[in-house]
Amino acid sequence: MSKYLVLIFKIFRRASKTIPLLFYSPINKLNLFLNGASIGKNINTKGFLRVIVTRRGCLKIGHDVSINSGQNHNIIGRNQKTTFWVEGNLSIGHNTGMSSTAIICNHHIEIGNYVKIGGNTVIYDTDFHSLNPETRKDPNLDKSNAKKGKVIIRDNAFIGSHSTILKGVTIGENAVIGACSLVSKNIPANEIWAGNPVKFIKKIDEV
Repeated sequence: MSKYLVLIFKIFRRASKTIPLLFYSPINKLNLFLNGASIGKNINTKGFLRVIVTRRGCLKIGHDVSINSGQNHNIIGRNQKTTFWVEGNLSIGHNTGMSSTAIICNHHIEIGNYVKIGGNTVIYDTDFHSLNPETRKDPNLDKSNAKKGKVIIRDNAFIGSHSTILKGVTIGENAVIGACSLVSKNIPANEIWAGNPVKFIKKIDEV
């Protein structure tokens, strides 16, 4: 009897994960379309996305992009929905993948082709708030005086899970960022960096 119960449970669990997969991508594509996003072919999503593109924002997503979103499709912990909040220009290249990633684009964020972004990574191109305590008392002044800087992630970069990418950063081609890293400076191509704050570990050809 116990074997049958286990079998029934496994069938139910498989069905509860498989059936929703039929709906995620169409619903997310509609959400992106209604937000004015430009999307390429073969966008594969698991879980529902949170998408907010303002009137000043521009979101472009390339072909063959894979996005996991939420606790049912990202089992490594600290789960959240993949979030695109776009008031500037956000572009995501072809064959890029991410899981439960929050991208807050107030200015300009550019993600290249074949980039891998680990679970629960966050990417910010703004400080959100002014460093001046008097300015922070006025919400409008606070936002307008917050510092901004382009974020560029070049082709084939790999961002480890739970990392934070801050404004004004360029991550070079083929670079690897270790898990739980805080990136506040430029990362050269073909190098591994990790830590909080991020530090040089070794060149890729030394692995």
